[in-house]
Amino acid sequence: MEKSKYSAVIVGSGISGLYTALKLEQNCFGSKILLITKSTLGESNSYYAQGGMVAVLKDNNADSVESHIKDTLVAGAGLNDENTVKFISENSDRVVKDLLDFGVQFDRDENGNFKLTKEAAHSVRRILHSGGDATGREMEIALVKAVKENKNIEVRENTAVVDLLVENNVCNGLICFDGDYEQINSDAVILATGGLGQIYKYTTNPACATGDGFALAYRAGAVLRDMEFVQFHPTALALDDKEQQNRFLISEAVRGEGAKLCDKNGYYYMKDYDKREELAPRDIVARANYTQMQKTNSSCVYLDATKLENPKKRFPTITKKCLQSGIDIEKDLIPVSPVAHYFMGGIKTDLNGETSVKNLFAIGEVASTGLHGANRLASNSLLECVVCAYKTAEYLKNNVGVVAPTYKLCAPLEGEPKSSISKGGNFQNLKTALQTTMWQNVGIFRNADSINQALKDIEQIENEFNKSELCANIEEYELRNMLITAKLVAKSALQRKESRGAHYRTDYLQTDAVAHHSEISK
Repeated sequence: MEKSKYSAVIVGSGISGLYTALKLEQNCFGSKILLITKSTLGESNSYYAQGGMVAVLKDNNADSVESHIKDTLVAGAGLNDENTVKFISENSDRVVKDLLDFGVQFDRDENGNFKLTKEAAHSVRRILHSGGDATGREMEIALVKAVKENKNIEVRENTAVVDLLVENNVCNGLICFDGDYEQINSDAVILATGGLGQIYKYTTNPACATGDGFALAYRAGAVLRDMEFVQFHPTALALDDKEQQNRFLISEAVRGEGAKLCDKNGYYYMKDYDKREELAPRDIVARANYTQMQKTNSSCVYLDATKLENPKKRFPTITKKCLQSGIDIEKDLIPVSPVAHYFMGGIKTDLNGETSVKNLFAIGEVASTGLHGANRLASNSLLECVVCAYKTAEYLKNNVGVVAPTYKLCAPLEGEPKSSISKGGNFQNLKTALQTTMWQNVGIFRNADSINQALKDIEQIENEFNKSELCANIEEYELRNMLITAKLVAKSALQRKESRGAHYRTDYLQTDAVAHHSEISK
């Protein structure tokens, strides 16, 4: 097995991973920085983020840090860390200016001022966007370009991290796999692996979002927190994209600009569920849509954007995607349904990105910083990615010393793996079975019976898969990680005997008077 040494290794090539790499290099953290991605550079959840990024800009007189904190806390249903919310909000203006230096651009008006939009549960317009409705894509493209042009950042594509090297609760590196194994030792390992949407049958997340970071951290002994809080976006295009293995997101911003929801009978129903109607928090709108679909025995509801002013200009990406399916958003209703979209729980970290394992850090969707609580406020995710990446890079520069190279190998990695499961046959059946049971039993609505059924199904799939250590290819490692992550979500959902935010139990409808976090570790 090959062995190598880097000052820092970043796992994941979304916005948080790219920006961390750039800031570490800018801060002169060591001489060798490695960024590993199991897909191609730029393929990530970040790329598909449409709506925008929250920014409390100093020259936006209509907004304030206090207002943003209030909106975030309301959406988070009592589980936010107010100090974290305050820090991220206060630093949003500074990070926006820094992103501009790396080539990121946001939409501006004819006077050169940033265009700001409003989304659900925000009290004012404070959301930056780029390319109309392609903010994540435009940010990702700019940061990928900056990374590619930086000679001090090495990138490895189509390479999976399969285990972390941890001894005495200190992370000294990792094992990666691209057909062959390599041991990489490092002063700091930063997980920026994104979310877990692919453990569900319906999701906006790309095929690479298989929960790898959660599984890696759990296997390494790190503490994970609030794993029951999966956010289901209310409005994805209710048409399967089989090539991409996901559903296309219809951004929150469409409702923010005034689009309305109706059922197949043309009834505009949101007033029956919440006084804020279409601009209620995502969990409320998602449950309303799901309930209305059941009431009308329909596979979808509809988003009416026909009365918006020039929606094709404001939402060019959505317009193009809908036209490919024969839908003209200026004339036709858009069929939509709720899907798994974002994950509020994750690896427990502080604002420096530190986990419970020394020299192991986590940023972005894989981390639980305390910003989102039980239900993420729209467009806070990209803000968390960049502020926490900035802070982690700053912390590493000042606080992390050199780790002595350790070349001790894990016994399970000795020998050659042999595949007993073909990618085209039984493997896909097992993956589909996992996604189906999670959607049906640990989805928008859940209860003890359904969660226990999911846990029973997961155990059966694990037994049939029978690979907890060595796997034959990246796809098998992904399934291993999906099974671990799904079990963590289900176990945490079973333990939380209340309904709060995105976690809604039909057998425990009340919300406990005192908010509490859940934690789980190996």
